[in-house]
Amino acid sequence: MTPARTFPRRSRTLRGQESRAGLVLISPTLVITLVVVIVPMAWAIMLAFQDARLINIRYTGLLGNYTLGNFAYVLSEPGFWGSLATTLVYTVAGTALSIGGGLAAALALRSGFRGRTLVRASILLPYVAPVVAATFVWEVMLDPRYGIANVLGTRLLGWDDPVAFLTQAEGTFLGVDVPLALLTVIAFEAWRYFPFAFLFILARLQALPRDLDEAALVDGATPVQRFAHVTLPQLGRVIALLAVLRFVFTFNKFDDVYLLTGGAAGTEVVSVRVYNLLTARGDIGASAAQALVLAVVLVVFLTIYLRFFAKEGP
Repeated sequence: MTPARTFPRRSRTLRGQESRAGLVLISPTLVITLVVVIVPMAWAIMLAFQDARLINIRYTGLLGNYTLGNFAYVLSEPGFWGSLATTLVYTVAGTALSIGGGLAAALALRSGFRGRTLVRASILLPYVAPVVAATFVWEVMLDPRYGIANVLGTRLLGWDDPVAFLTQAEGTFLGVDVPLALLTVIAFEAWRYFPFAFLFILARLQALPRDLDEAALVDGATPVQRFAHVTLPQLGRVIALLAVLRFVFTFNKFDDVYLLTGGAAGTEVVSVRVYNLLTARGDIGASAAQALVLAVVLVVFLTIYLRFFAKEGP
């Protein structure tokens, strides 16, 4: 009878020891998350509801005067809605082009050929290169005085004058006015981050069974039909995941746009506007409020994605 009585007690003791050991193991991660993520986020939310500026930041705190004035100021400024529209155009176009480029590269390098490993490795260079080096190369390449793009354009393509790709807000293409600088930073976004999509899509392509593709080939399906009806449906979840990841990353993007144009010539995205509010005006409360609005937009997008596109499937 004694062993039967002590066994449940010993089992509860072992479970308690395992629980305490688990808490000890995850405590470093919890502390880092608290210090690096939770506390700064709570501080930013608190500042968004206070009249906080660089000159009075020392007087702000948990017991400060809370107000919605920062949000009214941010939402009433005409420049905010323009920068939000620019951000959405930049994000959607950059996301679509980077995923499309990664898909095209993955399909092209799916089959084996001599030197395939070297080509696959070289495709990763835009993604792994430091952003400062990448933007500097593009600035030199697109410079209207000595950039290779303008040299080729004026000598081979018949351009009348050099084009200032990064400082000219609007340009004419085939008789149509286009936002030149914005299209340039979108092209940079697609070029720099298509290797990210390439890695995801290529990994999925390598795992696809060949049976369905071979059966479609035997049935006489064309390459386009095999891609549309066999390959693409099996890439749907990977592309959806890439879409949400690239949307979030691009929506928050600051360094690429700021290093290329500084937010000038019609390329002021919301993240650059937050930076300008913080540094140029010293308005910490308004910059925090605008960053909070940016976070709310991302939460809405993620909610839509999880509601309609992240359902369990086979």
